[in-house]
Amino acid sequence: MKTYSLDLRERVLADVDAGMKTSAVAAKYTVSTAWVRRLKQRRAATGQIGPKPQRRGRVARWVTHAEAIRDAVRRDPDATLDEYRTKFGLPLSRAGLARALVALGLTRKKSRSGRASRTVRT
Repeated sequence: MKTYSLDLRERVLADVDAGMKTSAVAAKYTVSTAWVRRLKQRRAATGQIGPKPQRRGRVARWVTHAEAIRDAVRRDPDATLDEYRTKFGLPLSRAGLARALVALGLTRKKSRSGRASRTVRT
């Protein structure tokens, strides 16, 4: 959702300061009365009328270990998720490590350039 412009906020507060009621200001600018009320409260509490910065959510835990994960996959590309966790000491869950591998674009498949096994299926 797009935030209201600073110009609109200033006009709304100017009308409120001029003595208009909150509901009349909301109707005039086609905004909600709750938004006008919150804008007045925010100006009284902090002195700011601009939009608040948007929250982005939490950062994934694996981000701080990205280089260690890349290094582990580089050293042992065909290890399992549990082997990565124990052998390289990565403090992540299997699911978290799997999400990190996908996000980093890393694959864990065995190389086909090696020798074929001697066992024959019957």
